[in-house]
Amino acid sequence: MLEKTYEPGAVEDRIYDGWLAADAFAAGAGARLGAETFTIVIPPPNVTGSLHIGHALNNTIQDILIRYNRMLKKDVLWQPGMDHAGIATQMIVERQLAERQEPGRRQMGREKFVERVWQWKDESGGAIINQLKRLGASADFSRERFTMGERGEPDDQMVRAVTKVFVELFRRGLIYRAKRLVNWHPGLETAISDLEVENLEIKGHMWHLRYPLADGVTYEFPVAFDEDGKPVEYETRDYIVVATTRPETMLGDTGVAVHPDDERYKGLVGKFVTLPLVGRRIPIVADAYADPSLGSGAVKITPAHDFNDFEVGARNDLQQVNIFTTRAEINDNAPEAYRGLDRFEARKRVLADLEAQDILDHVEDKKIMVPHDEKSKLVVIEPFLTDQWWVKADVLAKPAMASVRAGRMKFVPQQYENLFFAWMENIKPWCVSRQLWWGHRIPAWYGPDGEAFVEETEVAAMAAAEARYRKPVELRRDEDVLDTWFSSGLWPFSTLGWPEDTPELRRYYPTDVLVTGFDIIFFWVARMMMMGLEFMDEEPFHTVYMHALVRDEKGQKMSKTKGNVIDPLQLIEEYGADATRFTLAAMAAQGRDLRLSINRVEGYRNFVTKLWNAARFLEMNECRRVAGYDPRTNKLPLNRWIVGATARALAAVTSGIEEFRFNEAANSAYDFVWGTFCDWYVEFSKPVLNGADEAARAETQATAAYVLDHILKMLHPFMPFVTEELWGETGKAGPVRESQLILAEWPQMQGLEDPQADGELTWLMELISTVRSVKTEMNVPAGAKLPLVVVGASTETMRRLVESTSLITRLARLEAITPMASVPPGSAQFVVGEATWALPLGGVIDIDVEKTRLAKEIDKLDGEIAGIDRKLANEQFVAKAPEEVIEEQRSRREAAVSRRGKIAEAIARLN
Repeated sequence: MLEKTYEPGAVEDRIYDGWLAADAFAAGAGARLGAETFTIVIPPPNVTGSLHIGHALNNTIQDILIRYNRMLKKDVLWQPGMDHAGIATQMIVERQLAERQEPGRRQMGREKFVERVWQWKDESGGAIINQLKRLGASADFSRERFTMGERGEPDDQMVRAVTKVFVELFRRGLIYRAKRLVNWHPGLETAISDLEVENLEIKGHMWHLRYPLADGVTYEFPVAFDEDGKPVEYETRDYIVVATTRPETMLGDTGVAVHPDDERYKGLVGKFVTLPLVGRRIPIVADAYADPSLGSGAVKITPAHDFNDFEVGARNDLQQVNIFTTRAEINDNAPEAYRGLDRFEARKRVLADLEAQDILDHVEDKKIMVPHDEKSKLVVIEPFLTDQWWVKADVLAKPAMASVRAGRMKFVPQQYENLFFAWMENIKPWCVSRQLWWGHRIPAWYGPDGEAFVEETEVAAMAAAEARYRKPVELRRDEDVLDTWFSSGLWPFSTLGWPEDTPELRRYYPTDVLVTGFDIIFFWVARMMMMGLEFMDEEPFHTVYMHALVRDEKGQKMSKTKGNVIDPLQLIEEYGADATRFTLAAMAAQGRDLRLSINRVEGYRNFVTKLWNAARFLEMNECRRVAGYDPRTNKLPLNRWIVGATARALAAVTSGIEEFRFNEAANSAYDFVWGTFCDWYVEFSKPVLNGADEAARAETQATAAYVLDHILKMLHPFMPFVTEELWGETGKAGPVRESQLILAEWPQMQGLEDPQADGELTWLMELISTVRSVKTEMNVPAGAKLPLVVVGASTETMRRLVESTSLITRLARLEAITPMASVPPGSAQFVVGEATWALPLGGVIDIDVEKTRLAKEIDKLDGEIAGIDRKLANEQFVAKAPEEVIEEQRSRREAAVSRRGKIAEAIARLN
């Protein structure tokens, strides 16, 4: 006997352990012989990570696809694993050493420090995998992979894959070493990726500086203009004004740029200025980067400390002068007075000296965007000129773009193609080296003259060096490690055993669908495409489903600062994994951010309870599965109708999953289970189950059990725990279950719809629903039983009435149903089918008072709609208001218009 209430906490661990014991997650589990494959690789979460709401959405969607395709009896593999998260992991372990007052990594040495990181990984890392299991993730955890392999041993397959790719790309001329600008983290002393940089708006300053012209040069600068904008007054200047938000970087200036068409400066192109405080002669160059409409139109150029300036410098052959150390202190390339100063201390000193020498023209308060370390939000990131290893991403990008254009790889929603192409067509060289100790060591060894020998092993490097120098020489291993995105770019094939030609690689590559967030389309998706096409000659997946962000109920991005973060683990603890998963699926509309509220989760917890109670009702009424039951033999319209409705719902759920419209699939299931099955079929079945007609009761019992089985199957991908529990419990009666629900077959119900039965039951539901709705609109007291009058009913309608009168009167709370020649006065009337129906309201409500009340409500709604329309028509409001505020206004208007329509219908009924 089912428990009175369903307790997720008492069930979920047991169910999950049962799946593991049955090896239900293993690759190919439950597949039919010769089945096609369906493969997903998990976006590997960081080994340092903890499950957040974005992970929960991402993995819920993956699990829906995996469970659905497993039930289609395909050979399914969901490949799990983790990323070693180079920077984050190293930071955690270094912080741990500091907290314990142990020697730091430099005192400890590389080998011992890396061993300490592995120790941390074994003890504390990877907690997120267990958290994914709490969500119900059915990945093949026996195949779990780690981007660093096992202990980072050189002969580990994952390590060999990364090493081989680097060496091969080098030999193909696609990897090279060069001095270029990178995002530099002065605290960690390493290059970082764009994804690890967050631009924050702060209150800053723009300092305008006078750079004196060299060699006694002067020019006429316009200072007054007529109505047509033509200069009428000039000022003789022996300086040119430039502006900067980072005055300390002027110590590394090597040029001043003006626009080629800027008439003010045409005579100065090719001349020089004397760099203040430094004394270096630097040229004035013509370059389109300088915008005549901004500031003075002249721009200081610091190629070693600004990404745009680096490009200007390259175009104009300007010197590159790096004035920072790796810790962002002033180095020996700057004047002695500033050497050793921290960059911000140097800024104060430079500004004081500029002011003392009358170089500071004026200061402008200005909000500026400053790059910060994305994790801490504290460390300011510096553009920094340094030797790094680079991948020719522009070459690798071409086949990837061709693949998307040819339709061999598609984005869902398709709009993300535009984002993909916008980035890929303007792709820059990819910096793949990091100045860390935790990561894949770059397979490069340097000879006495600095020549790099890139080989898969040190032995091979020594042999190559000996061949070059014609004698054995001592080699020095490159200290740097690879960017974590490099190793994760190989994920779809490295996890399957590459570079070995494994059976798994032949069977499961290419994978089918990648589920990921749009924010890593460049950093991960594009790089997997590049690497897959380069090394496997085939796209790593044919579809990329890009899910949106999960925001709070007001549409704001979740952040710890705002205090609006929703923890999925707390949701699972309080409401269960099924309610949490179903909420995320039901809100996962393509291209739209999710607005998550606790009320929605509570609502879907109630849905779980509703399903459980319906199953209990069937159990108490002995609705058991019957061997050999065939729904086509049903005689009762009620049972023929529910089977057809189940078939329609199943088709809607199937197409929703197939088309990646997870919200439509979930809502189709919800509407059918709650609205059609629980609210209508269960109620309609009660008289039959309690009646004296044995044949009708037996048919209804068998049909109800049959439909419940199909409900459990269609809900299983979304709500795996409660459905598996009910599958097991309902399987205790009737034919023996062949397997757990997770390995059951997705149902096929084509050809089971019955239009005649649909017509019968649709009419019945419409009539009862309309009566209920009219009574509510008219403020009829809940306990009041009214008579119902029917006018102009056909013979068919009268037949239906005779057969269903007791059911209608019970469910619509009516006194009686009476045919009449005309509608009685003082009635609320409506039409269902060909007949007019009327609820006499005299003596129950005051009709005139009711009309007045409804008219007032319409006036109130008209005012609300007009007010919202004024707001939305206000260009300033629309331009300045946050997107979530505008969306809220539109939603309020939509609700008000809908409500107004219903009230207008009620008034029409009274008239």
